[in-house]
Amino acid sequence: MLKTRLNLAVLSVFLAASVVSAATPASQKNAPTAPDLSGFAAKDMPYDKGEAVLLTWPSGPADVPGAVYQVYAASGKDWVKVEEFPAGTKLAADVELPFWAWDRHAALHVVQLDLPGFFNDFKIGNEYRFKVKYVNGKVTAESSELPAAPKPNLFNLARLNNLLLLIVTTIVFFWTVSHAKRKGGLFIRRIAGLDAIDEAVGRATEMGRPIFYSTGIGAMSGVPTIASTSILAEVAKKVAAHDTQLKVPHFDPIVMTVSKEIVKQAYAEVNRLDSYRDDINFFVSQDQFSYAASVDGMIHREKPAACFFIGHFMAESLLLAEVGATTGAIQIAGTEQESQLPFFFTSCDYTLIGEELYAAGAYLSKEPMLQSTLKVQDFGKAFVMVSIVAGSALLLAGTWFKLDTLVTVVKHLFKAY
Repeated sequence: MLKTRLNLAVLSVFLAASVVSAATPASQKNAPTAPDLSGFAAKDMPYDKGEAVLLTWPSGPADVPGAVYQVYAASGKDWVKVEEFPAGTKLAADVELPFWAWDRHAALHVVQLDLPGFFNDFKIGNEYRFKVKYVNGKVTAESSELPAAPKPNLFNLARLNNLLLLIVTTIVFFWTVSHAKRKGGLFIRRIAGLDAIDEAVGRATEMGRPIFYSTGIGAMSGVPTIASTSILAEVAKKVAAHDTQLKVPHFDPIVMTVSKEIVKQAYAEVNRLDSYRDDINFFVSQDQFSYAASVDGMIHREKPAACFFIGHFMAESLLLAEVGATTGAIQIAGTEQESQLPFFFTSCDYTLIGEELYAAGAYLSKEPMLQSTLKVQDFGKAFVMVSIVAGSALLLAGTWFKLDTLVTVVKHLFKAY
């Protein structure tokens, strides 16, 4: 009998609980909750030039679809709404900073505000106030107001990988300079076109004919023209040593002025300044085809033993080289214009291809500093090639085996921030 009464009592309690549960509205069961915004923080944006602030606050269960965050900023009394976004976005994982400068796994909402876009009176170092508001239907929450003053940062930690690469490059450069001075030079592969300079100058000396050297139609600021003047210096030294006649017609008067000083210095270095003449370098014309026609006429009349066409050339390349070929001269050419290289290939004895033009100064002068610069460039190219292969292999392995951390590390290491 007692047992029956106990069962009836338990059943009554269960039924009463069921009735209360059924009477509770479903809206109360699923009522949205407001987030805790006590963790809201405002501070200067790190690693920038001083125009942005960083706002952070914890993410949580309240970040449901339909909810939004509103960010407000003020420089005086009036508040300005500067951002509004869905509650499930703008997380720490979305920030474009490398892993060594930012914790991508932090459970935070992150907003970076560039203040000059919001305040016309923006000044670096001024203090501004910020707050964030949560809105989900009738449920709202608001953080406290916090001040922050943007300021420039001395060091951008996000670019640490670039700094390390610069340090390694500098160390390699000084090591190559020291090695070049100790060993009397560095190995540079043979460039047939530059080795033929001695042959060209020797032939001109034997035949008693002049050497024509054209620096092209480029300006002095052009890299091919600068490379051409460095080759001209070495050619002038050999010409001065053999007491051969050199003629350098110019398209640009500034290039002519620079070339005069270069040739004069070359004559002085071989102690043949008495043989130097100011008319070695002379101005012709700044019209492309007038220049080509004038130089063609000189080559046709004077029948030089050697012609050098090194620098920036365009449509006049074939006009110059073809006339030189008809005189039987040894012709050495070089240009950065890929479209003109075929004309030089067919008309000249030797053609400098690609970076051979830029390596000529170091190759001919054997100057340790120039050779070291060339070697550092080679090391840099080798490093880039190895990095591409190794990085691609690591990314492939990380993707294949789902190693997200490895993929992130590799992508950050080889990215410029």
